[in-house]
Amino acid sequence: MSKIAEAQAILAALQLPASQQTNTCCCALLALAGLTENMSWAQATNHWLRIHDVIIFSNANLGTSYAENSRETFRKRAMHHFRNAAFIEDNGMATNSGNYRYRLTAEMLNLIKSFGTTNWEPLLATFHQQHPTLVQLYASQRKLSKLPVKINGSELSFSAGAHNQLQKDIIEEFAPRFAPHSACLYVGDTVNKDLVKDEASLGALGITISVHDKMPDVVLYSEENKCLFLIEAVTSVGPMEPKRVRELDVLTASVPCAKIYITAFPDFKTFKKFADKLAWDTEVWIAQHPDHVIHYNGGKLLTPRPCPTLSTEH
Repeated sequence: MSKIAEAQAILAALQLPASQQTNTCCCALLALAGLTENMSWAQATNHWLRIHDVIIFSNANLGTSYAENSRETFRKRAMHHFRNAAFIEDNGMATNSGNYRYRLTAEMLNLIKSFGTTNWEPLLATFHQQHPTLVQLYASQRKLSKLPVKINGSELSFSAGAHNQLQKDIIEEFAPRFAPHSACLYVGDTVNKDLVKDEASLGALGITISVHDKMPDVVLYSEENKCLFLIEAVTSVGPMEPKRVRELDVLTASVPCAKIYITAFPDFKTFKKFADKLAWDTEVWIAQHPDHVIHYNGGKLLTPRPCPTLSTEH
């Protein structure tokens, strides 16, 4: 087995993601350990090295031909992750300093020196006990960055971001106040575009979605009141302006029940930016003031729009 292959076996045993088991990462590990092809792992060292030194060592001893401008590649693909995994430490200098250097930690050095010996497995187990693996660490970070949300009684999650936070507010704050006991028939996620897509219920209401149709960000349906709430989170494509209302009138032309068109805003400051663009006979809900709705004309607060005539200009 070549030294590159052995380095990869070590990184795999340490449960690094596949993207941190590449040749670049293997060369970085070998350079930091000062090991050439014919040396044993017991001969590993942990001298302070610049990324420039890692590249020079790799090209001179491991058959690579990395250019000097590969430094950022080594930094982002190897060094950052090695440090997160507690494999290496830096000398505390400013990152833009010519004296900024890395070395293997004493613990990591002791571990890799045992590779291929009877001490490898016990030391590897000890390392895992003392440090979360990168797979675990990154999975935890991804989980923490999610926005948990309860939709139709199920625990789901949005990916992080302002748009999904506003959608979460719509479902958890607007719906209980102004559309109680409603079902969410549609909501997208910035990653999963159709997080909830109840095509059967939408179809029963006369809404057939084609690839060309742009659904509102959130669609709620109250069976009790026979009312459909079509809600745009302004953080996506904008508010319920006349053009958007016309598009939704066409999309929902066959819907027999009442329809209420709503634009949701995260705060009053954002609402003021769009106030003069909103279509009449629509509603405004602001997450910053969840107990209130602003009504744009029409007969009564949260009343359905008139039957569509497909002419909404004003």
